Amino acid sequence: MSSPGIEPSDTPRTLRVAFLGLGVMGYPMAGHLKRAGHDVVVYNRSTARAEQWVKEHGGQMQATPRLAAENADVVFSCVGNDDDLRSVVLGENGAFAGMAPGSIYVDHTTASAQVARELHAIAAQQNLGFVDAPVSGGQAGAQHGKLTVMCGGDPAHFESIQLVCMAYAQAVTRLGGPGAGQLCKMVNQICIGGLLQSLSEAIAFGQRAGLDIEAVLKVIGKGAAQSWQMDNRGSTMNEGRFDFGFAVDWMRKDLGLVLDEAQRNGASLPITALVDQFYADVQRMGGGRWDTSSLIARLNSNGTT
Repeated sequence: MSSPGIEPSDTPRTLRVAFLGLGVMGYPMAGHLKRAGHDVVVYNRSTARAEQWVKEHGGQMQATPRLAAENADVVFSCVGNDDDLRSVVLGENGAFAGMAPGSIYVDHTTASAQVARELHAIAAQQNLGFVDAPVSGGQAGAQHGKLTVMCGGDPAHFESIQLVCMAYAQAVTRLGGPGAGQLCKMVNQICIGGLLQSLSEAIAFGQRAGLDIEAVLKVIGKGAAQSWQMDNRGSTMNEGRFDFGFAVDWMRKDLGLVLDEAQRNGASLPITALVDQFYADVQRMGGGRWDTSSLIARLNSNGTT
């Protein structure tokens, strides 16, 4: 393409893209974009990580988000939180300072709906698009290109980037205007937290009752109790293995966003608030980097109060 800015299309095309943030999610996501044939420039706060990505995938790296975003049709980011997002987007060296009118920023960070609306408004003033697009599927989903992407933003901007995001996704869906993607991700995290606490209690109960938990999971997994968490984490929870990606520390950050939003919109979330405190127990046990299924660990320790 001769100038930044993209139009909706039903066929893949080579685009100039930038990817900001090469963590456990961003690193493989950027790799999928490169393998899909796009020209990819990466930025990461740790230069060594960016150098490693370029060595593995090709493409280019830049020293600042602004430099990475120059001439890009689409700029992607996947960073830690609201403050991290503002730091790569705004300011003299932020991505918005380097983006050309008509280009689109797609943010995969799990952040607040407020920051999504804030950055959408700033982008609009600069004739840029902004789509908040948090993901679900964890590290394995990113590595295998099977993420679920929940989007908020203007319909035309969403339609322009939907096919591009399919490089690393199994579904890319617009839920509404700015911030809707982040709100949908909050609903997702509420469900996961509640399911994992219930599954933890069920497995711990079965263990205390002397049941063959593997047999129990096979039986109830064919009925109404079945869930993705049961199918993928039930056996490992029974074995006390908690090394499957999405960490308790990250879940607490996400649930903090949920509870803050509930304060604003008046939603009653008693179970979510309780599960958040249970995750705090796991952190105190030294499990901040365990995956979210580690809720069962507190039931098999002295942290059951």
